[in-house]
Amino acid sequence: MSATESSKFRIGSVAYLNAVPLTRGIEDKVIFATPARLAELLRRDELDAALVSTVEVLLTDRYDILDGIAVASLGEVYSVLLAHRHPLAELKEIYCHTASLSGLNLLKILLAERGLKPEFKPLAKPQNAAEHDAVLLIGDPAIDFQRAPHEYEILDLSTAWFELTQLPFVFAVWALRRGIENSELRQQLRNARNFGVDTLDWIIRNRTEYDYDFRKDYFDWHIHYHLATDEKRAIAKFAELLRKHGLGPVFEPKFVS
Repeated sequence: MSATESSKFRIGSVAYLNAVPLTRGIEDKVIFATPARLAELLRRDELDAALVSTVEVLLTDRYDILDGIAVASLGEVYSVLLAHRHPLAELKEIYCHTASLSGLNLLKILLAERGLKPEFKPLAKPQNAAEHDAVLLIGDPAIDFQRAPHEYEILDLSTAWFELTQLPFVFAVWALRRGIENSELRQQLRNARNFGVDTLDWIIRNRTEYDYDFRKDYFDWHIHYHLATDEKRAIAKFAELLRKHGLGPVFEPKFVS
């Protein structure tokens, strides 16, 4: 792929470990930011494609979803969690990592399904998590928190979702800006994912985040990158529960291959 081809489109992704395989080979052409910031750039048409929280494409009727690719988990995800010192039913307020969109709405659903509606407040700096009794963390800050000594109970949100629905949870998808010819972009993103998945052993060996055993466990067991029938059912269920709990308006997702 030439530099001209890979820089023709504006692509955004997150800098978290779990997204590394999706931009394999095009890293130097990608704008890296938090999920919330990527959503903001997409809304302003400053990106042509971005790896964004699934909730962004459900609550904003201006994107297509690239079919076949996602950041998803079946059961424990390890990197999206609620850390809490007191029982869930006693929580009055939860401080939430402001980078999160899907994680925040997933947490609201999981608690609302238990009849719980605490107040949600912003946590601008994840490193300050231990200052609060209950915190929502995502991505590498969640991994860092869970691996460090702490005195919190951990609610893994993907585990809780699986217990509720028996489905995987889709945390992020490639959102494509409508109104432009992007067949070349779609192929570029598919090629990058395929390259990343095909060379996952190389990524596990050569990345520097954490230790080898953790990276291998994380990629082998906690995260997967396909968007197929079960993942689409999960997105539909997420949309249904967003509507049920008044977290909309919610739009039908549009998939393009």
